[in-house]
Order: sequence, then C-alpha cells, then structure tokens
Amino acid sequence: MFIVFKKTADCDRIENTLYWGTEHFFRKREYRHKGVLDIKERMKDLRRRIDPVFAIFFVLMLFSSIRRYTSIGDWFLSTILIIPGVIIGISFHEFAHGWVAYKLGDPTPKFQGRLTVNPISHIDPIGLVALMLAGFGWGVPVEINPSNFKNRRRDELLVSVAGVVMNLIIAVLFGVIMKIVLMAAGYQFIMSSMGNIIWTILLYVIQINLVLMIFNLIPVPPLDGFSIVTELFNVKHTQLYYTIYNNGFFILMLLILFNITDRILTPGVMFFMNLIGHYIIGI
Repeated sequence: MFIVFKKTADCDRIENTLYWGTEHFFRKREYRHKGVLDIKERMKDLRRRIDPVFAIFFVLMLFSSIRRYTSIGDWFLSTILIIPGVIIGISFHEFAHGWVAYKLGDPTPKFQGRLTVNPISHIDPIGLVALMLAGFGWGVPVEINPSNFKNRRRDELLVSVAGVVMNLIIAVLFGVIMKIVLMAAGYQFIMSSMGNIIWTILLYVIQINLVLMIFNLIPVPPLDGFSIVTELFNVKHTQLYYTIYNNGFFILMLLILFNITDRILTPGVMFFMNLIGHYIIGI
C-alpha cells in the first residue's frame, strides 16, 4: 500500500513519500543539502525520530502482513519478489512529481537532484525495509515551491496528478514487456522455475504500480487524491480543508484498519489488471 504525504505551507510544499505512514510518526526533519542525503545520515536521522506510535503501528501491520500468507516462507519469498516493483514504483512516481514541477517553472527538484529515476535519490533504506516487512514505508521527500508556478492552482494540480499517471504508464509498459516475454519464450519458459520467478516479478511490478496509482487517488490527506480534489474545487482556504488536513492520518488509519481501503483497492486493481491482461498481455 502506498501513500504520498504532502505538507503544505504558505510558501512551499514538501512532499513526503510515505507508505502506510505519516508525519505523525516522526518529528520534523530538515534537509541541509543540495543533493541526496548520505544513506548513513538518513538512517541515523530516522532512528532519532521514530515515535512510539510508529512502533505500535509497525508491529500491527507486520502481523497483519504475515497473516495473509500460509507460512513465513511464502511471506518471505513474496517480500523478496516485490522489491523490484516497489523500487520502480516509488522512483518513477517521485521522479514524475519532480519533473513536472521543474517543467512548470520550479527548479527546486533539480537543485535537490530529484530529476532522475535513480532509486538512490528516492528510496529511504529504513522506509524500504519497513515497507517490505510490514506493508508500509516511506521515501526521501521531494520539495517543490509553488510560488514559482505561473498558474499556481493549475500547476499544483498537474504536479499532484503526475505521480499516479506515471504509475499507470509503468503498469502498461510492463504489460507490454510481459507480452514480449510470452511471445519470445512461450508458456514453457513461464512454467519453468526461473521463468515463473521472472513472470511473477513482472506481474508484481504491474500490480504494485496500480496499487500506488489507485491508493493515491483516494481523496484523503496525505494522499495525492486529496490535493487533486483540493485544486479542482479550490477549497484550500476553507475551514473544512484544514480540519480534514489536520486529521488526515487518523482518518486514513481508520480506513485501513477497517479494510475500507481494501474495498477500494481490490476492485480497482483487478479492473486494470484484467484490462492489461486481456488487451496487452493476451492472457
């Protein structure tokens, strides 16, 4: 499951990529660099800021993640196989936000070295481990300054939409790759041990990107969907906006704990999976 958290201030917006997480878990972090933080510095920084709420939520989600599998071995194998999909999904999602912001006049992502799909620029080591083990995590923040935009409302909307559009593109692209593999190697290769692993990894890439896309379209902060609705209906300066924004994590946590998000994700992901499988892969 994936969440893109956006913290908006009067003069700038900081996008924290969190996956089943929120800034309520952490104290505010300041970045004093032009590029990407050193990995060791990131790890030390996160260890200093872990909140007890985060620890409790981590344990609950870890048990929930393991219970979905028949054995620890199946859970571990699945966790390993989703790594490529997670890295690709996060990296391209965040790159899209930064690239669109840059094209619309904000140089901040470029100054911070975020106009790349290199995972090192987007993946937080501890966040990745948390995502693998417990189903939620976070990435390195992308900072944008909306005051650099010519049309602030329109451009913020485009930046918010960019990530989910990129995830859909990646899902379709890997559907094409699976079609090529199927045509070149045939079903016999897919049924082999190595072929089955490769096929499963490719399938996970599609599935994870679709999850990232649909989950982020839910109009609850800190998701992209909330920013999209905010800009479409221009409600940023209303009291309702700040009330929902300030309680967004707790609303989202209730949706997750009561499996309401799963009721949205499951049919949505299956719909697009069926479309890609039928019209692109041909299975």
